Amino acid sequence: MQTPRSTLTRRVLGALDATPSRIPVLLGASGSGRTTLLHQLRDRIGRSSSQYIDVERTATTPERFFKAITASAPFAFVDAPPIGARAAFDATLSYFGKARAGSGEPATFLLDEFLELRTFESFPGLRRVLYELVDWLSAGTNKVVLTSRYTARVLRLLRDRPARFEVIHMPALTVEDTLDIMGPVGRLSSEGDAHEAEYIARTVQTLADGQPIYVRAIADELTAMREQGGADAMSALVSLMAPEGRLCQACGYAYELRLHRARGYGALKAILEILAEEEGLTLTEISLRLQRTPGSTKDYLSWLEDVDLVTARQKRYSFTDPLLRLWVRLHCRATAPTEEDLANEIHRYALPRLPQAEPAPALAMVTAGTGAATAVAEDEKKPWGIIEID
Repeated sequence: MQTPRSTLTRRVLGALDATPSRIPVLLGASGSGRTTLLHQLRDRIGRSSSQYIDVERTATTPERFFKAITASAPFAFVDAPPIGARAAFDATLSYFGKARAGSGEPATFLLDEFLELRTFESFPGLRRVLYELVDWLSAGTNKVVLTSRYTARVLRLLRDRPARFEVIHMPALTVEDTLDIMGPVGRLSSEGDAHEAEYIARTVQTLADGQPIYVRAIADELTAMREQGGADAMSALVSLMAPEGRLCQACGYAYELRLHRARGYGALKAILEILAEEEGLTLTEISLRLQRTPGSTKDYLSWLEDVDLVTARQKRYSFTDPLLRLWVRLHCRATAPTEEDLANEIHRYALPRLPQAEPAPALAMVTAGTGAATAVAEDEKKPWGIIEID
């Protein structure tokens, strides 16, 4: 059976092999599998014919970036050492366009987090680096794959660019993908029942919103807990969202990284806290709670959309990543959450998401590694919104 994951590499290779070749642009959040796919492509194409470049780690100054990528290049390329920022960036563009594989065939460049080249725009004469880059790549004969975690920014950059660019959104994991990642924990339940195994995988997949980084964390936690005598996905999520938990750390990283790439840091955090309390609010409702004018609130919301932290549907705003919303509810407070806080919030998050094909597991008691906490009572439950991820 072909799943979205198993066909993705074939789609990218098909774009590269087209005549003329297209430029795939892979978009997805941190941990969505973009970098893994680029490494797989390098192995499929061959290391003498392709070069993987981690732009986020090497984009310091134009001169040092050029030196870094050419020092590890597998391609033949002769050019005079550049002097100055403008000359170094021009030399980089020339390298991307003129480098050839050993057989004389076009080279393939795999540029991970290519938007980080925007760093160069603080240097004299380099005010439109990204536009120059995409125009140069689209006119060249070499093959290129680009990736970024910033969907809104890439779509805006490519809005009026040539049709050679093919935007590909990283697909969420399916239940079958989740079963593969979970290994023995997913394939065999305590009774060895295939239906039970599928139910566990569907539970993990929906709690993780299909995101590979979240699925992997829950799967690993289930494995560790199973070795100690028993586990369930809810208990695993409680443990992972605790202050020292793996998903707590991952969500905190994503939260800070995107906020630091945006403007209005403090006000943006306040809006995220407002949406953590209640989603699906309009601009007017958010501005009243923020106690700012609708004009300034609209600017703040546009900056959050620019780094894909919030999404607007029918003029109502919600978190793009539902697990990040859960993290904000738990950890953007004056004190660390207690075990009871963890159990209550994860119960509220998970209840509407659990698969309905068979009865949901009892949630009266959830274990969080060092102790147990009573879940929210039935009479305290109330409706809340669920993010719809495209």
